[in-house]
Amino acid sequence: MARDRPALLAIFAHPDDETFRPGGTLALLARHGVGVHVLTATRGQAGSCGDPPLCSQEELPAVRERELRCACAALGLEPPRLLDYQDGRLPEVDPEEITEHILEAVTEIHPQVMLTFGPDGLSGHVDHIAIGRCAAQAYARSNEIVALYTLAVPRSLAEQLEMRQVHSVPDEQITLAVDVTSAWAGKRAAMACHMTQRSSTPLMSAPEAQQRLFFGREFYVRAACRLPDRDFMPQMLKEYVE
Repeated sequence: MARDRPALLAIFAHPDDETFRPGGTLALLARHGVGVHVLTATRGQAGSCGDPPLCSQEELPAVRERELRCACAALGLEPPRLLDYQDGRLPEVDPEEITEHILEAVTEIHPQVMLTFGPDGLSGHVDHIAIGRCAAQAYARSNEIVALYTLAVPRSLAEQLEMRQVHSVPDEQITLAVDVTSAWAGKRAAMACHMTQRSSTPLMSAPEAQQRLFFGREFYVRAACRLPDRDFMPQMLKEYVE
């Protein structure tokens, strides 16, 4: 893979992690020529089948993989990579094994930027926490990656929307606040791909104005950076940063 093209590797636990929080930002980066790659650790087999059910529990992993591929296409991203670990059981896997998988992807993709979950997993989900730790370890071991970003929700927004299940961060810790209005259609299309998870995502049934309030702005913490002048995120997103 050519190294002269900027690339980002987004590392998440489940299908839909790539869409509901960072989907608009990933779409904007892809629109500006970044090769955006998603590595997903599980097929989300412990998730919802929908309400009413859209498939059986046995069919769910294959269905959610299709949903993931649909969402990545809707956002203009590269086809996703899946590791096929069991949903809900990532903490039981040897973290060195997962880290090695991530480093294999780094060797192939040559990303300058990595995106993942922070130490609290955003929602506290054990899989989010586990994959975030492994991604951070991969960053520490690869000098090729110049910046590590984590998903975040500022405390003021969490309080405004009374989102008690979200592990928010103080507003002053936010590095990037991205207005994804210009990518809204693509993000909505990607969210629609994840039909099995619609009933378990309360804001999906909220009025569009409220959806835009939460899904229309995306927030990040730059958790680590080796070479700020080679971190393309602030420059490429400057026209969308609030």
